[in-house]
Amino acid sequence: MPRFEIDVDPLDHITADALGKPGKRVFYIQAWQDQRTFTVIIEKFQLQSLSVSVEQFIAEMSRQAPEIEDVSGDYDEDQMRINPPVEPLFRVGEVGLGYDKERDRIVLQTRELLVEDDDQDTAAIVRFWCTREQIRKMARWGAEVVMRGRPTCPQCSAPMDAESHFCPKKNGHKH
Repeated sequence: MPRFEIDVDPLDHITADALGKPGKRVFYIQAWQDQRTFTVIIEKFQLQSLSVSVEQFIAEMSRQAPEIEDVSGDYDEDQMRINPPVEPLFRVGEVGLGYDKERDRIVLQTRELLVEDDDQDTAAIVRFWCTREQIRKMARWGAEVVMRGRPTCPQCSAPMDAESHFCPKKNGHKH
């Protein structure tokens, strides 16, 4: 049985953002419901994958149900920033998406990352119940946040530090 399960349903707003300098940033998903704030830590690659998955998920929904009205993903950057104090409930290990057709809500489920020795069935869960527009805004903003980090090496696609970068593809051997 999970340590705790929280359904943020309905939520007023959801966002993803990062705090810190590039190379040392911590990424978050944060949602508000009335006066309560729910925050979890997410890895950069998870946010990047989530942003792509949301767009694919919504595109697939539109393909399967063309009668569903398309939603905008346009956002106001000032509204998409996370609100301090940031007190995360847990670090995310798994992320999933689902859809409740009757309510026209997308659920973003986050599951706590546990160490190997922990009973995986006890992982805490937070479900964020979003409108299609809310999740699309979060996804597009999240993709922008990821892109604002360190530049990517054109050779190996790894992030480059300002001082130096060890590129495995450019290891000194001549071709």
